[in-house]
Amino acid sequence: MQIDERKIGDVTILDMKGKMTLGDGDEMLRNKINGIIAAGAKKIVLNLGDVPYIDSAGLGEVVRTYTTVSRQGGTLKLLNLTKRIQDLLAITKLLTVFETFDTENEAVKSFGA
Repeated sequence: MQIDERKIGDVTILDMKGKMTLGDGDEMLRNKINGIIAAGAKKIVLNLGDVPYIDSAGLGEVVRTYTTVSRQGGTLKLLNLTKRIQDLLAITKLLTVFETFDTENEAVKSFGA
Protein backbone atom coordinates (compact mmCIF):
# COMPACT_ATOMS: atom_id res chain seq x y z
CA MET A 1 0.00 0.00 0.00
CA GLN A 2 1.22 3.44 -0.94
CA ILE A 3 -0.44 6.73 0.02
CA ASP A 4 0.45 9.99 -1.71
CA GLU A 5 -0.85 13.24 -0.25
CA ARG A 6 -1.61 16.36 -2.24
CA LYS A 7 -3.73 19.48 -1.81
CA ILE A 8 -6.15 21.36 -4.01
CA GLY A 9 -6.92 24.56 -2.13
CA ASP A 10 -7.87 23.50 1.38
CA VAL A 11 -8.88 19.96 0.32
CA THR A 12 -6.40 17.18 1.10
CA ILE A 13 -6.46 14.31 -1.39
CA LEU A 14 -4.93 10.96 -0.51
CA ASP A 15 -4.12 8.90 -3.60
CA MET A 16 -4.08 5.30 -2.44
CA LYS A 17 -2.40 2.51 -4.42
CA GLY A 18 -2.40 -1.20 -3.69
CA LYS A 19 -4.46 -3.61 -1.62
CA MET A 20 -5.85 -2.42 1.69
CA THR A 21 -5.71 -5.47 3.92
CA LEU A 22 -4.93 -6.40 7.50
CA GLY A 23 -1.39 -5.29 8.26
CA ASP A 24 -0.90 -3.80 4.80
CA GLY A 25 -2.48 -0.42 4.40
CA ASP A 26 -4.83 -0.23 7.36
CA GLU A 27 -2.16 1.05 9.81
CA MET A 28 -0.63 3.24 7.12
CA LEU A 29 -4.00 4.93 6.52
CA ARG A 30 -4.55 5.41 10.27
CA ASN A 31 -1.15 7.06 10.73
CA LYS A 32 -1.57 9.26 7.66
CA ILE A 33 -5.03 10.47 8.74
CA ASN A 34 -3.87 11.17 12.30
CA GLY A 35 -1.02 13.29 10.92
CA ILE A 36 -3.28 15.19 8.53
CA ILE A 37 -5.83 15.94 11.25
CA ALA A 38 -3.09 17.02 13.65
CA ALA A 39 -1.96 19.47 10.95
CA GLY A 40 -5.46 20.96 10.90
CA ALA A 41 -6.90 19.50 7.69
CA LYS A 42 -10.69 19.22 7.75
CA LYS A 43 -11.58 18.38 4.13
CA ILE A 44 -10.24 14.99 3.09
CA VAL A 45 -10.81 12.88 -0.03
CA LEU A 46 -9.68 9.25 -0.29
CA ASN A 47 -8.93 8.43 -3.92
CA LEU A 48 -9.46 4.66 -4.17
CA GLY A 49 -9.04 4.38 -7.95
CA ASP A 50 -5.84 2.32 -7.64
CA VAL A 51 -7.05 0.09 -4.78
CA PRO A 52 -8.01 -3.25 -6.36
CA TYR A 53 -9.02 -4.94 -3.12
CA ILE A 54 -10.14 -4.10 0.41
CA ASP A 55 -10.64 -6.79 3.05
CA SER A 56 -12.70 -6.45 6.24
CA ALA A 57 -9.78 -4.90 8.16
CA GLY A 58 -9.24 -2.35 5.40
CA LEU A 59 -12.94 -1.55 5.28
CA GLY A 60 -12.99 -1.21 9.05
CA GLU A 61 -10.11 1.25 8.81
CA VAL A 62 -11.96 3.36 6.22
CA VAL A 63 -14.96 3.50 8.59
CA ARG A 64 -12.70 4.33 11.56
CA THR A 65 -11.06 7.06 9.47
CA TYR A 66 -14.48 8.52 8.65
CA THR A 67 -15.37 8.54 12.36
CA THR A 68 -12.05 10.10 13.37
CA VAL A 69 -12.33 12.88 10.78
CA SER A 70 -15.98 13.56 11.68
CA ARG A 71 -15.23 13.80 15.41
CA GLN A 72 -12.59 16.43 14.65
CA GLY A 73 -15.16 18.50 12.76
CA GLY A 74 -13.91 17.41 9.36
CA THR A 75 -15.43 15.70 6.34
CA LEU A 76 -14.21 12.58 4.54
CA LYS A 77 -15.36 11.70 1.02
CA LEU A 78 -14.50 8.83 -1.30
CA LEU A 79 -13.37 9.14 -4.91
CA ASN A 80 -12.99 6.74 -7.85
CA LEU A 81 -14.51 3.63 -6.32
CA THR A 82 -13.81 0.48 -8.31
CA LYS A 83 -16.78 -1.77 -9.10
CA ARG A 84 -15.59 -4.24 -6.47
CA ILE A 85 -15.31 -1.59 -3.72
CA GLN A 86 -18.64 -0.05 -4.72
CA ASP A 87 -20.29 -3.48 -4.45
CA LEU A 88 -18.64 -4.04 -1.05
CA LEU A 89 -19.96 -0.71 0.24
CA ALA A 90 -23.41 -1.50 -1.15
CA ILE A 91 -23.53 -4.94 0.51
CA THR A 92 -22.43 -3.51 3.86
CA LYS A 93 -24.87 -0.57 3.52
CA LEU A 94 -21.94 1.83 3.84
CA LEU A 95 -22.76 3.55 0.54
CA THR A 96 -25.41 5.42 2.53
CA VAL A 97 -22.74 6.66 4.97
CA PHE A 98 -20.06 7.89 2.59
CA GLU A 99 -20.32 10.61 -0.03
CA THR A 100 -18.77 9.14 -3.17
CA PHE A 101 -17.64 10.81 -6.38
CA ASP A 102 -16.50 9.70 -9.83
CA THR A 103 -14.35 12.74 -10.59
CA GLU A 104 -11.86 14.66 -8.50
CA ASN A 105 -13.37 17.95 -9.63
CA GLU A 106 -16.82 16.95 -8.29
CA ALA A 107 -15.32 15.80 -5.00
CA VAL A 108 -13.36 19.02 -4.45
CA LYS A 109 -16.31 21.23 -5.46
CA SER A 110 -18.63 19.35 -3.10
CA PHE A 111 -16.91 20.94 -0.11
CA GLY A 112 -18.06 24.36 -1.24
CA ALA A 113 -16.02 27.54 -1.18
